[in-house]
Amino acid sequence: MEEILMDTEMKMETAIENLEKRFLNIRAGRANPAMLDSVMVNYYGVDTPLKQLATISIPEARQLCIKPFDRSSISSIEKAIYESNISITPNNNGEVIILNIPALTEETRKGYVKQAKEYAEDCRIVLRNIRQDANNDIKKSELPEDDKKNAQDDIQELINKFNKIVDEKFKEKESELMSV
Repeated sequence: MEEILMDTEMKMETAIENLEKRFLNIRAGRANPAMLDSVMVNYYGVDTPLKQLATISIPEARQLCIKPFDRSSISSIEKAIYESNISITPNNNGEVIILNIPALTEETRKGYVKQAKEYAEDCRIVLRNIRQDANNDIKKSELPEDDKKNAQDDIQELINKFNKIVDEKFKEKESELMSV
């Protein structure tokens, strides 16, 4: 029984970590190297994460500077950024690639908040599925009825705790996105 609880809590923590990663991909009008985590560059025929091919720095609040380790890869990196869905046009000066992050409009901010809300709801659905699996495991176990009931109550306490975390994370992201 203790094993089911620990397993359930670990799965729920993983769901929260995934939510945090997804929130990182929603930009808030400020430069953040995590925006480029999903960019894969075709480097000598192999798809390679951008962060393995270049140093990414933030010279200004709304600017990312990408300095490739291998200068010959600059055009491949630029092409990968064009093809990614980050909606930022790269500027190449031959040595580095500069990404200027545009200020967000009110409409864009609201769209990003809506996207964050969808991510939070997806996380809640995952948490409910984890709870359902745990409750099914408890029902199948050879425990007395009182112990099963107590275990299900513990699982419910866990999901309440994690739902509260999801709400807090969403509120943080929402305030970050809506602040000008």
